Amino acid sequence: MPLLVLTGTLALTWLVWDHERESARKALRTQFDFALRESVSRVDQRMAAYEQLLRGVQGLFAATGALDRIALRAYVDTLKLDANFSGIQDIGVIQREPEIARALAPLGFDTWTEPVRRRAMERARDSGMAALSGKVRLAVDPATNATPGFILFLPVFQTGQPRGSVAQRRTHLVGWVYASFHMSDFVASLYGKQPAGLGLAIFDGVVPTDAALLYRSADYTVEPQALSRLPLSANEYLVVAGHTWTLSISALKEFETSLGRDSSPIIAITGAGLSLLLALLAWLLGFGRDRAMRLAAGMTEELRHVAQHDSLTGLPNRALFSDRLNQELSRAKRHGDRFALMFLDLDNFKPINDNFGHAVGDLVLQQVAQRLRDSIRDSDTVGRIGGDEFVVLMPELTNLNTAHGVAEKVRQALRLPYVIDGRELMISCSVGIALYPTDGTDEIALTKSADQAMYRAKGQGRDTVALSTF
Repeated sequence: MPLLVLTGTLALTWLVWDHERESARKALRTQFDFALRESVSRVDQRMAAYEQLLRGVQGLFAATGALDRIALRAYVDTLKLDANFSGIQDIGVIQREPEIARALAPLGFDTWTEPVRRRAMERARDSGMAALSGKVRLAVDPATNATPGFILFLPVFQTGQPRGSVAQRRTHLVGWVYASFHMSDFVASLYGKQPAGLGLAIFDGVVPTDAALLYRSADYTVEPQALSRLPLSANEYLVVAGHTWTLSISALKEFETSLGRDSSPIIAITGAGLSLLLALLAWLLGFGRDRAMRLAAGMTEELRHVAQHDSLTGLPNRALFSDRLNQELSRAKRHGDRFALMFLDLDNFKPINDNFGHAVGDLVLQQVAQRLRDSIRDSDTVGRIGGDEFVVLMPELTNLNTAHGVAEKVRQALRLPYVIDGRELMISCSVGIALYPTDGTDEIALTKSADQAMYRAKGQGRDTVALSTF
């Protein structure tokens, strides 16, 4: 009997441990892929804004009929580049004639004779579209070790002349308008914020080498050839204005812990200890079978509770919440019902840990958990899936207003003051809601929709509720 108890409880421990480890790994991969797509999207959006800016300059010269530097300066002054288009080092014009181009070039720099710039100017001229240069040292940087940069060119053609073919575009070219950038300033100007613990590098071309490096964040310490050996790393290729960049992201230890502590080691240690204890009890109490079985059942239930609940707040953890979500998916599919999934992230929680210590932060999290329990319906399930991230499952919804009402009740409850050791602390929360089946018909799709809605709520100023449906 003791051997049977030991074998059974160790097997149960292994199953729970493996499930928790795989759940944490999948959640981390999903978060990493989302961060990669967000980084690519931010670069695309920013470059589209810069190209639109140059098209405004192009339109100015098309309207005036000449590449007038005075008109350009007056136009650029009205744009307030530092406030609205930060990251641009210079906006200028280049005449088609080489001798005029050299005379008008910044600091006397002959743009046409420099191969990288010339190739981009030729691509812009022949295609009639914006063209991005490769890695260059800007003319405003006299030092040879200056920050790498790039230039965006847009051609200007004679007004009213045909430009349907390459030959016509070459004949009727007047010149180019351009904007130059330091890559480090460009990255700093991107919309949004890079998640903590992600190293970012951008390379010129499709081969990530040191010679092609355009930008590297301070925490990006990985050699290009070692990227493929990292558990979480990826290269994404971006075609920007006809030129290719390689965006490389690697996850550091800080990112791996950003979703909260992986409880699989705790489960393994706790399960092994309880297994040994159960086996010992079975051996000691072998003469009292009924009593031993009751003790074993109680301790097995305790192990199951530890494996399925967050140790700090007592709420269901990721593994248990995932199981209940899948049960609700099956039930809703059978009966044609609707339900909602709410993602909740605390605003301004990190400063509490930084300023008062993790002990105070833990007390705040415990109060948050209790307020969540008090705010939801009896049929709802609330869980903790990360450091300051919570989820709520709201089954059997008759209309969207019910889900929104629960979310608003939660938001109002969490923004009330927290009194810890005589201190009054204030936090709020950003809430995202996804509906089944409108926003997804499986766990992955619903989770992604709710997560995106939560980030939209943060982008709207925090302390608000956003619906994935709208």
